[in-house]
Amino acid sequence: MTGKSVERAAGLVAWREAGRSLEVLLVHSPRYGEWGFPKGKVDKGETLQECAVREVAEETGRRLVVGQPLQTVRYKLRSGKPKEVRYWAAREHTPDGAWSRVRTDPPPALASEIDRSEWFDVKKAARVLAYQQDRDLLGHVVDQWKDSRLETWTVLLVRHARAKKRSAWKGDEQTRPLTGAGAELAARMTALLSAYGVERLVSSPWERCMATVRPYAESGQIEIVVKDELTEAAHAERRRPVRSLVDRALRDPDLPTAICTHRPVLPTVVGTLLERAPNRLRKRVPDEDPFLRTGEMLVVHCARRAKHGPAVVAVEKVRTPL
Repeated sequence: MTGKSVERAAGLVAWREAGRSLEVLLVHSPRYGEWGFPKGKVDKGETLQECAVREVAEETGRRLVVGQPLQTVRYKLRSGKPKEVRYWAAREHTPDGAWSRVRTDPPPALASEIDRSEWFDVKKAARVLAYQQDRDLLGHVVDQWKDSRLETWTVLLVRHARAKKRSAWKGDEQTRPLTGAGAELAARMTALLSAYGVERLVSSPWERCMATVRPYAESGQIEIVVKDELTEAAHAERRRPVRSLVDRALRDPDLPTAICTHRPVLPTVVGTLLERAPNRLRKRVPDEDPFLRTGEMLVVHCARRAKHGPAVVAVEKVRTPL
């Protein structure tokens, strides 16, 4: 289903462990008397990820963080219009981090649309879900859980937003600033970084990188970790420090991290990522210059792997629209 007539929506499959069992969060629609996963239509200027966390907050009152991508569910509405719903896995987090301070809670959904939300054991959830496509989605989540691949952590690799051209800037490279559009994009990126639960910002000290993540740092009340090795100049001299920095981030499950750097550094960043990505995912990783557009990010989802360190289980490329 493609084209302008498709209604685009997003949602989350929130999960938790209860003893040795897996539970998922469902919502009930009184209008149709049906249980389903929380989801909703994308607003203008909103990414699918932002839509997903907003809709879940509206329908359940819960603040969730986007995890690994799941399936895209396609079906036709009662009107006959095609609809696509993109889903991610999610776990509830204690709302005391930077990502929580950035967010603004939306008003709750009308009781006539969603009247309650409940946790269900996956066996009971399979019985109460109204549609086969939702049961198929649930089956995928259960399979991931059984394979110990459902719990993941996230690293975001960010190319700085658009900067003024070198030919138009009289200062040095370290101080070259963002354009007006680049600054606007940086401000808009805060919602997307919050959706992924970013708690740690790592950046090249050059102004165009710092300005890209500064709005999130200020809103989330966290410091930017400055790393000289992420500059173009340092990378041109030595690449190993960049590889080590990215590899450490991929190994840290405790702090979802965003790393902001420059276009010439991206081949080394992506190369380090590929070392931990299976062949089935490598075709989803950018493989030629410029790798990412200005202001675009590569979202890497990692899971624990016995004996061999973390494994990359999913990769997304996303950019906040202006």
